[in-house]
Amino acid sequence: MAKKRSAGYELTKGIIKENPLLILMLGTCPALAVTTSAMNGLGMGAASTAVLVLSNVVISLLRKVIPDKVRIPAYITIIASLVTILQFLLQAYLPELNAALGIFIPLITVNCIILGRAEAFANSHGVLMSAVDGLGMGVGFTLALFFIGSLREILGFGTFFDVPMPWISDGGLQPMIIFGLPAGGFAIFGIMVAITQKLNKRFYAQKPQETMDRERYPGSISVRTDAIFETTETVDGPRPARTPARDAVPASLSEPGALAKKEQADAESEDK
Repeated sequence: MAKKRSAGYELTKGIIKENPLLILMLGTCPALAVTTSAMNGLGMGAASTAVLVLSNVVISLLRKVIPDKVRIPAYITIIASLVTILQFLLQAYLPELNAALGIFIPLITVNCIILGRAEAFANSHGVLMSAVDGLGMGVGFTLALFFIGSLREILGFGTFFDVPMPWISDGGLQPMIIFGLPAGGFAIFGIMVAITQKLNKRFYAQKPQETMDRERYPGSISVRTDAIFETTETVDGPRPARTPARDAVPASLSEPGALAKKEQADAESEDK
């Protein structure tokens, strides 16, 4: 049975630990296409977050009504309806942003993040937790788009939210137009992925499997595999031990990170 996570965990997991863009690698197409400015990145992230939260809520409400055989078409229909409403609102109240994002607003319908959270979370959780999950994932996606768009706008065009940067001018540092092109987008995206992966390993280091029986044998990950190992060892006769030394496994693979330790302590306090 899966552990019950707190609302705080579901809200913050999308920022670093399960960032949909920089860790899960979902939604990379709009991320690279629309992040030529900070405003476009922020607008795309906000639009995706709104659809993500509302779709999670609606799908969670209808999860016991929608038959399993048609759940994916039903999810897409719900998401498409919400995206259509969103596009009408953008056309009415934010026409410049709608024109800047262009075709990528309707393409939110098939965004892997939206459909993935519907299938992986909203389909099996209550309304409140589904809304929190959607908000957390949306915030993580928005922050990633905002940082990528900000860097590309500052380095490529010398502005930030269309305000000229004083240290990028004709007499100083020149804008590097390559960052406004797809090649620069890939470069910034790769740097952001590397930084986020490093932070993820720092704060959420891999923890040992809870079912591990052999203290110094990381290959034994369950009671079943441990039993198989002992049986084959007896049948095959004596052979060199396959148990590695205590220092053979890096600390990052055996000790939880700072945030993972906090989660473990919170879970233990809730159990008590």
